Amino acid sequence: MKEPAYSFRHELDEVHKPNRRNRSLMPADNEICVDGSWCIVLPDDADPLLEYAATDLQDYFRVSMNLDLPLRRTTEGDRSIVLETAPNTGRKPRSFEISVTEKQIRITGSGPAGAAQGVYFLEDRMNLREAPFLERGSQWHEPLFSPRMIHSGWGLDQFPDTHLNAIAHAGFDSVLLFVKGPDRTTHGPMDFNDLIDRCEKFGLGVYFYSYLPSFKHPDEPDAEAFFEKNYGEVFRQSPKAKGLILVGESCVFPSRDERTNGKPRPANMGDDTRSRAVSTDEDFSVTIDPRPYPGFFPCRDYPQWLNAVKKAVRKYAPEADIVFWTYNWGKAPADARLELIDALPPDVTLQATFEMFEQFDKYPNHRMVQPDYSITFPGPGFYFRSEAQAAKRRGLKLYSMTNTAGRTWDFGVVPYIPTPYQWFKRFRAMKAAHDDWGLSGIMDSHHFGWFPSEVNECARWYFRDPGAEPEKVLEKIAERDFGPDAAPEALEGWRLWSEAIDSYTPGFDDQAGPLRVGPAYPLIFQPILYPYAEQKMVYPTTPQSASGARWIHPFYQPEQIPGMSHCGRRIAEDVKIMTHALDIWERGTVVMRKMLAKVPESKRVQAEKIVGVGEFCGHAIRTMVHVKRWWLLNKRLEIEYDPECANALLDEMLELIEAETANVKATIPLTDADSRLGWEPSMDYVGGTWHLNWKLYQLNNLKEHTIPAYRETLN
Repeated sequence: MKEPAYSFRHELDEVHKPNRRNRSLMPADNEICVDGSWCIVLPDDADPLLEYAATDLQDYFRVSMNLDLPLRRTTEGDRSIVLETAPNTGRKPRSFEISVTEKQIRITGSGPAGAAQGVYFLEDRMNLREAPFLERGSQWHEPLFSPRMIHSGWGLDQFPDTHLNAIAHAGFDSVLLFVKGPDRTTHGPMDFNDLIDRCEKFGLGVYFYSYLPSFKHPDEPDAEAFFEKNYGEVFRQSPKAKGLILVGESCVFPSRDERTNGKPRPANMGDDTRSRAVSTDEDFSVTIDPRPYPGFFPCRDYPQWLNAVKKAVRKYAPEADIVFWTYNWGKAPADARLELIDALPPDVTLQATFEMFEQFDKYPNHRMVQPDYSITFPGPGFYFRSEAQAAKRRGLKLYSMTNTAGRTWDFGVVPYIPTPYQWFKRFRAMKAAHDDWGLSGIMDSHHFGWFPSEVNECARWYFRDPGAEPEKVLEKIAERDFGPDAAPEALEGWRLWSEAIDSYTPGFDDQAGPLRVGPAYPLIFQPILYPYAEQKMVYPTTPQSASGARWIHPFYQPEQIPGMSHCGRRIAEDVKIMTHALDIWERGTVVMRKMLAKVPESKRVQAEKIVGVGEFCGHAIRTMVHVKRWWLLNKRLEIEYDPECANALLDEMLELIEAETANVKATIPLTDADSRLGWEPSMDYVGGTWHLNWKLYQLNNLKEHTIPAYRETLN
């Protein structure tokens, strides 16, 4: 059946899955069984969040375990689940203790949010057990990281209560909102205080990600009024916001550091046409200036700018967390980056991306530089390590962008990347960074949001102290989602997919190209041939796309990054390396597809979707390999002198078109069956069935018109 667009939101909203209980199971000797004789008990003065947690637990038992448990203020009868808070425990916020005896389950939270997390953990335990069975014993749990910030997976900057509920259950404690002004997001007007109040009901905070005007140097005479208007006013109107994320690329200011050009890059210019004016004198730096833009360099005067922002914000929100993210500065000299960290105000938070900019010599014939937002390298990279060490030396609070909700740009239009064993390497590296350098908070995704998966489910088990080993949790997830007979093969499939993604490094061009939209990415004939020229093609997007087509580069052109092998060598070597990775990935897909025959009928629909996500990723890798081969053939064709050799190259291109056509056609049943495939919160549908059919039309045009027309030029 074809699933209508956006149907995935129903699954995302369904926090308590119906009929989780496996009636064939029996409790072990060390387990108690919750049955209909139990009740849920609240104190008379329960906080609204504690009240909500109790009703959530009641709904869980009804929907998932087929049990109707009454909600009471005092214990009546022998068996009860007691919810309480103990604010003076000395534990971290959101900590909780669960104590299980024969006749009582007691959930004690360090505040209402802690008790709510205890409730969700209790539900997680029963979900994995597939029954209302709980081991006797008592244990305190504390969060390893806080905040855990997340963008919406429902739609960019869209947070219905159902999604906030899912976010709270998934272990995140804060939502991220793009902010362009008071009550104004990238999607238009929004009542920020309404969102903040609704988040409070679920124990969540709200962080603002700044797209606020910032092109003003703090030394300018009107600077204080500027920052008051653009930053202070946002927090004057919404003083309960938890914090503000500041990124150089998004908040570029006119730095006076002579190592930069002091100018906004074109994307930041807005309607200020004066910034674009070309001088008529001999100041050639207007058009040719080798120095970086301030948003891409750790300028010496960023501390001044931060102090100006901080002053305006904390005038109205004294406890606001000011987070300074050094994204995109790993290419800068280490001494410049560390000099800036040493000069940062002591009461701001430093955030560094976990894996970015690492250079790899692991390939025999070329070197790669790790792009942003990738799980092909678990990390940490040298840039993160150096800044984490500097933050520890300074005593600065340290956060990181880790993408541990399960998404990166390695596959732009899938709900999550199903390579759990690779993610577990990152989990452990983050735990080491927590222990060694004080990593305390994380950004679990950027605008691509999140979707429930084995990756983020294992993360919430591991990101606690004490935490559960993710491999053990994954084994239980496999049994729950596929059944005990199929579970070993599911684990083997996940292992192969994890091995495959660990065996290559994509380029920045891949992440803005075939990996961003998957098999819908076009093959464009590069010799300019009228009237078939496509080099300036604008990738088609929907009206719902907030970013339009600006993040998708349909005309594949490899970027030459300093520190990386030149394109002629890199692309040829990429084809070999990524073909090998594709072979491993497809072995995993074969294992997963065969495994489905062993999955019980009651679990089959969801199991098909899980396997479909991995299969879609395999088709995206194949497209990436085809795109690289296509690029090489085009470059050879453009300079080929001999017509016979040129015709042979065209024959190879036709073979590649046929292979990619088959690849696209094999993808369409997957996007038909799962409305989440091909969609991304900020871009909307850019890789789904419509775009795949568009790709087929484009491939056919190459085959039937463009290549025959080019052959005529060879006669």
